[in-house]
Amino acid sequence: MRIEPLGDSALLVHVVEIFETEQSLDAVLRATRQLETARIRGVLDLVPAYTTIGIFFDPAQTGTFDEIRTSIESALQTSLEPARPRADGNTIIEVPVCYEDEFAPDLDEVARHAALSPDEVVRRHSEATYRVSCVGFTPGFGYLSGLPPKLATPRRASPRKEVPIGAVAIGGTQTGIYPRKSPGGWNIIGRTPLRLFDLDRNPPALFHTGDRVRFRKISRAEFDSFPA
Repeated sequence: MRIEPLGDSALLVHVVEIFETEQSLDAVLRATRQLETARIRGVLDLVPAYTTIGIFFDPAQTGTFDEIRTSIESALQTSLEPARPRADGNTIIEVPVCYEDEFAPDLDEVARHAALSPDEVVRRHSEATYRVSCVGFTPGFGYLSGLPPKLATPRRASPRKEVPIGAVAIGGTQTGIYPRKSPGGWNIIGRTPLRLFDLDRNPPALFHTGDRVRFRKISRAEFDSFPA
């Protein structure tokens, strides 16, 4: 593993060098759990992602870069058995999605790019199982790996200034959901009534790195009747 500075109060731990969805995420999650268990003095937050862990700390408590690096290396060499990820292979978060035209302005474009019918795009998108590779961009936005390769679509040449909350979209080889109204350049193919980020919920974010996700197609009537 490589450990390098990320500003004056953060480090980046490179757990693996090449991203392979299952193996890479499992390695990152194991290392994150080892660091959590070590409770290194001054560490404020751990942020796991595709192949790395961001470590944010208080320099007044952790000491020099070499001192905290030594603590990290020691933690990652521990023989403690790490806890299983929050969502294991038997736990799947189901996300209801309405793919009807008013919620899917880019569905036809994705279909043209894939040389498929819009119905086939929806079928493939909703039948796949995804894994949260990273959470970022806006609070609660999960980058989901596992998109069927045929559905991979380049991001829009001109991003939208405003994407509605709950928009389900495809960007390159990934899919994701906009947890709040924001700018965005991904191709919108549906919308979910599910709240992905809620400050009144503990934890506020529905998705965490390593979680498994599936989409379930719903009608407009089901969308409208979904609990607020």
